[in-house]
Amino acid sequence: MTASLTAPAGTAEEISAYIAAATKASWNVQGLAAGTQIKPIKKVGVLGAGTMGGGISMNFANVGISVTIVEVKQEALDRGLGVIRKNYQNSADKGRFPQEEVGIRMGLLNGTLNRSDLADCDLIIEAIFEDMAIKKEIFADLDKIAKPGAILASNTSYLDINEIASVTKRPQDVIGLHFFSPANVMKLLEIVRAKHTSDAVVATSMDLAKRIGKVAALAGVCPGFIGNRMLAKRGQAAGYLLQAGAMPWDIDAAFNKFGFKMGPYQMSDLAGLDIGWKPGAKTANPLRDMICERTPRRGQKSGAGYYDYDAARNATPSPEVEAIVKEYQAGSGVAARKVSQEEILEECIFPMINEGAAILEEGMAQRAGDIDVTWLNGYGFPQDKGGPMYLGDKVGLQRVLEVTERVAKNVDEIKVSNLLRTMAKDGRKFADLPAQAIKV
Repeated sequence: MTASLTAPAGTAEEISAYIAAATKASWNVQGLAAGTQIKPIKKVGVLGAGTMGGGISMNFANVGISVTIVEVKQEALDRGLGVIRKNYQNSADKGRFPQEEVGIRMGLLNGTLNRSDLADCDLIIEAIFEDMAIKKEIFADLDKIAKPGAILASNTSYLDINEIASVTKRPQDVIGLHFFSPANVMKLLEIVRAKHTSDAVVATSMDLAKRIGKVAALAGVCPGFIGNRMLAKRGQAAGYLLQAGAMPWDIDAAFNKFGFKMGPYQMSDLAGLDIGWKPGAKTANPLRDMICERTPRRGQKSGAGYYDYDAARNATPSPEVEAIVKEYQAGSGVAARKVSQEEILEECIFPMINEGAAILEEGMAQRAGDIDVTWLNGYGFPQDKGGPMYLGDKVGLQRVLEVTERVAKNVDEIKVSNLLRTMAKDGRKFADLPAQAIKV
């Protein structure tokens, strides 16, 4: 057992060997039929030229695959292609590849305002904002446009792939390909197998992930899949700690000491506080609602969020936010207490590990190592901790269970996993669990 969560979870050699083995294992898909054939992917379509769509497109152009990018307005298309060219030019100027590569890669990108131009694509990836109704409209249209056998993928980070697939006559060709932002930089590709997704589509997606230099983790269909499902529990636990007396910067400081480059509220300021919020909205994050409602605080982009920012975007704790948090705490009905950094880490990270156990219990991940691969490559989990499930084994699942049970008494959304209870009782480790096929 580690003396402190801020200490490494083992020797550097031991952790490095574990991560290498977990990453290698993550490529092995359980339950694929023998002789499953890989579909040839020579041309890709991407719907959306924004931050995600542009970054996704770059991954394919980087390895010589032609991409057709569809936007609804010419100005949005021009802006997206301009950002891609700027990114490539910056890389060339830094010597990452020859100057002529800029033109070569841009030559593989074809912009259009017409979805019908996707008719000859082998893979089409939808990368628009998270709205189920619009995604279903798009997939119903793609079902009519795409050639037989084309793979239809959604970049959704949270929504139900089965529901998206239901509007097509080819659900066997539908899959989730969840890239992480910035998509041309982040290594993780969360591949989401839906109920009817064929073995060939799964195998092709895994093969393609390797071709474009990603690290793949296969997930099943559940809210938030692997990474965001666990992230939600961290956020809910952190929200309770704010009610109990902690300040946003107290929580971030604990996560920074643990090894995360950004804590939950630093991350919120970077992404934008107004994501999922509009004036008058009552969301699952009432403190955020209060901050957005009363003040022009939208995060780094507005110069103020949970923190105040100077012109260089250096953050300092905000007296205005501190006053709002204290008002929020006073009205929460939660008894105030002094919360140590170790308590912050345990009460936020152990419920994540518990949720990882629930994901394994439900068959939404193939192995505990896949969960660690997801968090190491997509969420900045510190390498010297090995990943949340590895850390749970090192700390001891009995301790993880005890803390999670305590948090669950105060946070309704956190439910203790039966698998965690059983494994803690039996003295077992996540590393002992055999690989399993994704349950569909």
